[in-house]
Amino acid sequence: MSSIHCFSVAIGNTQERYACRPDQTLLGGMEQLGRKGIPVGCRGGGCGVCKVRIESGATRCERMSRSHVSADEEAQGYVLACRAYPQSDVALRAAPRLARCIERHQARTLSHP
Repeated sequence: MSSIHCFSVAIGNTQERYACRPDQTLLGGMEQLGRKGIPVGCRGGGCGVCKVRIESGATRCERMSRSHVSADEEAQGYVLACRAYPQSDVALRAAPRLARCIERHQARTLSHP
C-alpha cells in the first residue's frame, strides 16, 4: 500500500500551514485544521465564500462560477478553494470575505487560549 504524497499549503492571512493531498480540494484540507472560523458554503463553486488568491505554487481547478471569479481575477491567481486542487506546495491568501472569518476566529483563539 503506497502513501499519497501531500503538499504543504500556507495561509498568508494567518501564517498557518496544512497538508493537502493532490486529490483533495484546498478547502477540504483547510477544513481539517478543525477551526470554526472557516466558512463552508456550497462546496460546488457557486457561492464564492471560499475565494482565495494563489500567491505561489500550482493548482488544478474545476469549473468555477464566473459571477464569483472573473476571467481577469483567475488570471491574477484567484480561485475558489472548493474547486482547486494542489499540484505543488502552495501559498495562498484568503480573499476579503473568507479572510474576515478566519482572521476573526484566529484573533479570538489567540486572546482566549
